Amino acid sequence: MNPYASLPPRSFWRSAVADPDMLAIGDLWKPKFAIGQDDPVLTAGSCFARHIGRALLEQGMNWRDSEPAPPGLTEDERQARGYGAFSFRTGNIYTAATLAQWLSWAHGESTPPAEVWHEDARWYDPYRPSVEPGGYDSAEAVTAAREATLAAMRGAVADASCLIFTLGLTEAWLDRADGTVHPVCPGTVRGTFDAERYVFHNFTFDEVHRDLTAAIATARAANPDLRVLLTVSPVPLTATATGGHALAATTYSKSVLRAVAGQLALEHDYIDYFPSYEIITGFPFKGVFFEPNLRTVTPEGVDFVMRQFFGALAQVPAGKRQERRAEPTSGEEFLCDDAVLDYYNPF
Repeated sequence: MNPYASLPPRSFWRSAVADPDMLAIGDLWKPKFAIGQDDPVLTAGSCFARHIGRALLEQGMNWRDSEPAPPGLTEDERQARGYGAFSFRTGNIYTAATLAQWLSWAHGESTPPAEVWHEDARWYDPYRPSVEPGGYDSAEAVTAAREATLAAMRGAVADASCLIFTLGLTEAWLDRADGTVHPVCPGTVRGTFDAERYVFHNFTFDEVHRDLTAAIATARAANPDLRVLLTVSPVPLTATATGGHALAATTYSKSVLRAVAGQLALEHDYIDYFPSYEIITGFPFKGVFFEPNLRTVTPEGVDFVMRQFFGALAQVPAGKRQERRAEPTSGEEFLCDDAVLDYYNPF
């Protein structure tokens, strides 16, 4: 007898991947911990994370929106102004460094810069330039709105059972003046690019591990019972500032993020990893879960990912659980901040 003789079918490539029909591939995730029907769950991260929050709601789970939209807005207005996309009204959080930055501000470990951007008689938040596309009436209104979001984050983290964070990118733009991380390159969505001030940075494994560890430590200092479920977005880079090929840059970015997520899951019993990235991009699935642009995930792809997610959770004892069938989620393309970069493609 050797160790391989007692392994389950899911551990062998032929029985787990090669032999089954593509859509019959399953048993991809064994959750470390239960997420019960009533457990408060937070979602944050890159644009693919928006699917997760909505799917949780559709399953009747306790997804928390820490900053609900004010009454009177249409659905289009709520989406345009960044309401209901994530648990925090921060817009897309692509990098571990940006998550650490927001949580540090929210919990008083550091202070956000006072700078705001002024364009066409309106004021904008440099750290979430897409959240209020019409801008604010004053610089004071920008600061007040950000403080409201930081307060909402504090309250949500303190009460949450699980934070699901979707890692998106390793590429970012840093401010030489104060060291802050911008969600997108200044001068694209909003602002003016200053080559003397803003510097491109492509985070390494060690840096992502450091920043994500710091972010989780900040959250768990406020809520020691908080568990963290990491995922990696399958959506490739719209463009890379490395000067390299977009395919190679995407592979680097996703490889680093996947490796860090796996490493942290190995290091801590309160951190787990869900393989949404592998489900969409894995070559056994032959790219069928992407739209023709090879970037947008199809409704069928989102549905397949969430069936794997909820199916695995259903196998974990979690006390009283209401059985629900996974319903297909809508697959319209959510706006990713970095999608604006394709505007600058001259070809």
